[in-house]
Amino acid sequence: MTSVADALSLYSMIIITGGSSGIGKAFIERINAVNQNVVICNLSRREPSLNLSQLKLRHVHCDLSDPRQIERGAIEVLRILNEEPVKGRVLLINNSGFGGYGRSEDLTLTHQTEMVDVNVRALVDLTSRLLPALKERGGAVVNIASTAAFQPTAFMAVYGATKAFVLHWSLALGEEMRHCGVQVLAVCPGPTATEFFQRAGMKKGAVSDRWGQTSEQVVDEALRALASGRRQVVTGWFNWLMAATSSRLPKPFAARLGAAVLARFRMNKVNT
Repeated sequence: MTSVADALSLYSMIIITGGSSGIGKAFIERINAVNQNVVICNLSRREPSLNLSQLKLRHVHCDLSDPRQIERGAIEVLRILNEEPVKGRVLLINNSGFGGYGRSEDLTLTHQTEMVDVNVRALVDLTSRLLPALKERGGAVVNIASTAAFQPTAFMAVYGATKAFVLHWSLALGEEMRHCGVQVLAVCPGPTATEFFQRAGMKKGAVSDRWGQTSEQVVDEALRALASGRRQVVTGWFNWLMAATSSRLPKPFAARLGAAVLARFRMNKVNT
C-alpha cells in the first residue's frame, strides 16, 4: 500500500476551503509536514495563521456563501495554478461547512439557506469549475461529509441533509471519474473538537473525550484513505460502528433515535 508521504509527494498543489481553523488547518499542517514543496491555496474569509517552515501558502479571500466570490476565487486559483511551476497532481479539499442546532422553526431561514449554500452549492460550484484542471493534470477531490449523512438528524435537520448530499454526490462523482485519473474521497468524521459545535449553538463539552476525535486524528485517517485509493472513510472506530448501525435501521426509527441523542445537547444560544 502506498504510504501517505509517497502519495502526497505526487501533488504539486493543494486547494482547500476553510483552512483557517479546525480540520482544514490540520490538513495544511499535516500536508506541509511531509511535502514542503507543495503549493497550498486556501479559500476562506480568514487567512490561516500558521507558523510552519517553508510553507508555500496562497490565500484567496472568499465568502463561500456568495456565488460571485466563488467564481472569482476559482478564477484566481486557476491563475495561480497556471503561473506556479505546478507539474504534478492537484488535490482539492472541500472542507468548509457549518451547522445549526435546534428546532427548524427556531433557526432563521437565512441561517438555514446559507448552510445549504456553503455545505452544498459552494462544494458543487467550486469542484465543477476546477474539475477540468484536475482531469488534465490528474488529482483527487476530498469532500468532508459527516456521520450525520447516514441517518436523519432531528435538531440538525438541514445540516444532516446537506451532509447526506455530500456523501452521495461524492460517491457518484467518484464513479464518473473512475477512468479519468481523478479520485474522489468522502470523509465522514463524527464529533470533532473544533469550533463547529460552538458555532452550531451547542453547549461546551458536546464532544466526548472518550468518543470524540481531534482534527489531527480525522486528517490522519483521511490521508491514509486517500493514499490507499478509497472512496469513503468513516473516521474513528466508534463512529464507524454507529454509522454502520444507523444506516441499516428503518429511517423513521433512526430519526427517532438520533433525536433522542441530539436533544441532550442543550443550546447555549439560538442561531441568527
